Amino acid sequence: MASIDLSRFHRTFFEESFEGLDVMEASLLALDPEQVDSETINGIFRAAHSIKGGAGTFGFEAIAGFTHLLETLLDEMRAGKRAITAPDIELLLRAVDALRGLLATARDGGAVDPGTVEPLRAELAQCLAGGGVVPQAAERDEVPASGWRIRFAPKPELFASGNDPLLILRELQQLGDATIVCDVDALPSFGELDPESCHLAWTIELRGEISRAAVADVFAWVEDDCDLSIAALTPTPAQPQSGSKVESIVASAPRAEPRGDSASIRVATAKIDALINLVGELVITQAMLQQLASHLDPVHNEALLQGLSQLDRNTRVLQEAVMSTRMLPVDAVFSRFPRVVHDLAGKLGKQVRLQLVGEGTELDKSVIEKISDPLTHLVRNSLDHGLESPDERAAAGKDGCGTVTLKASHQGGHIVIEVADDGRGLSRGKLLAKASEKGIACNEQMSDAEVWQLIFAPGFSTAAQVTDVSGRGVGMDVVKKNIQALGGSVELASREGAGTRVTIRLPLTLAILDGMSVAVGDDIYILPLSAVVESLQPQPEQIRRVAGEGTVVRVRNEYVPLLPVKDWFRVPGASRPPHESILVLVEADGHKLALQVDELVGQQQVVIKSLEANYKRVAGISGATILGDGRVALILDIAEIVRLATRALAA
Repeated sequence: MASIDLSRFHRTFFEESFEGLDVMEASLLALDPEQVDSETINGIFRAAHSIKGGAGTFGFEAIAGFTHLLETLLDEMRAGKRAITAPDIELLLRAVDALRGLLATARDGGAVDPGTVEPLRAELAQCLAGGGVVPQAAERDEVPASGWRIRFAPKPELFASGNDPLLILRELQQLGDATIVCDVDALPSFGELDPESCHLAWTIELRGEISRAAVADVFAWVEDDCDLSIAALTPTPAQPQSGSKVESIVASAPRAEPRGDSASIRVATAKIDALINLVGELVITQAMLQQLASHLDPVHNEALLQGLSQLDRNTRVLQEAVMSTRMLPVDAVFSRFPRVVHDLAGKLGKQVRLQLVGEGTELDKSVIEKISDPLTHLVRNSLDHGLESPDERAAAGKDGCGTVTLKASHQGGHIVIEVADDGRGLSRGKLLAKASEKGIACNEQMSDAEVWQLIFAPGFSTAAQVTDVSGRGVGMDVVKKNIQALGGSVELASREGAGTRVTIRLPLTLAILDGMSVAVGDDIYILPLSAVVESLQPQPEQIRRVAGEGTVVRVRNEYVPLLPVKDWFRVPGASRPPHESILVLVEADGHKLALQVDELVGQQQVVIKSLEANYKRVAGISGATILGDGRVALILDIAEIVRLATRALAA
């Protein structure tokens, strides 16, 4: 018999193991030594148990050996043999970090560095050697006199995970006297029987001096693939048999809402991207057909037009459904911050409360991946220079524990993420003084909003000294550029002594753009709607020629540089005077620019195609799309055009 190549399962093992570590870390951070929740400890144990089992199966001995120590310590904690202290939690968190490193090394095919693992292994062994006393009350609760009544109902897809209910039942029989009754009510007729699906369920009465933890261990590998209940076999006098309480075993990770028989599957991102691209092509083809159909006689072609209308509706629904496959909850980013805040607060000697709001808000996976670093910088800034020390807060009449809030919400076609703290806030006077020192243009007449924007200037910082953590303002220009590169914007509001709030507004996806179509000669260009301030047809007296600064347009007492798009892209044909054209005011990096175009075509959602991947990099162009008539329309990179035009005027 040929041996099975287990390497093809490695990717799934590593993905699930890293997810398990995230669960362990989150649960440890939520653990309160004063009020230990047994289910939280059970969840941490099960995650470690799964990683150890998988590592042993695939031959990752270093991971299995290290996790065995961790699992043993957790088993003593959940059995009540060891009191859980704050130092224990810190040790377990460091063990999670070490295990994450071991997994990454095994995944990448590297060699384990004993110097990074052995000291922690020794600490775990020393901790285990300390022992402990079993509280009698916990022991009585854990080992009932009679045994347990177990209801085990596997989901149909149980076999697909490689598990066999028969082996589980045999293992239960090893624990004590087991009476097993099979439930065949869900068994279909022979003709409808699917040999790869499980249709049976079992009720087991397990008698003997057996702990509930021992029973739960038997089902550790299948708890996500079954409906399971474990209840004391002999009810207490306070609980008559007719209404006996059922204690459920829950998964170690936060579980999604029940999905019936449709299990989730892992799909490579490349496959989803290819599907999205094909749907984009379908949308473009449908738009072309719609454009052609607009010239048909509606009387003689009624059936065809009705069919095209139905195609349009179905195409839009399909596009939304496919785009949703790339949508992930923002918790994928938020979940890392409890650990960041925990470690940094300890390093700074501050007391910090982290509030997460709207973690279920969804946005595109590509946006999530790119927003992580800016958010990390903002959170670290809030802790380092936003929040005061406990003594400073007490002197100011505040709670000694500061609060950092991460909030996400949908607003229209965008997601808004806020990072707020209730710390010392920004000092208007300090910002103006630092700006003057750096040679940045500023004055006392500037509004608060304009003063706060100074913090985004390159290299700007009000920190009294450079630290290895952060300085409020250090790198904020990079934060802003990264967010703008995603088509987003960032705003800052603050009140001295009351805190600071940074608001980030992002598109939900980078594959579709809300744009304004404009005509320049025979060409169509797309302007990102998020960068458009307004459009107008100016009067001749609004146009001015300024020596050394080119042409400007006066809009409500503000002079804005004017840039003809025809000249910028060298579109052939005669140019119209500005007062016979349309001006579209756009804004980026705090600077406005009036783009001169021939006419406004309309607003529409466009499918973005990479120009660089299909042609080459073009200055001032961020991508392209295909219009309904088959023509290619270029999507303008407003930030780059504003930056280049401003630099040219300054020269």
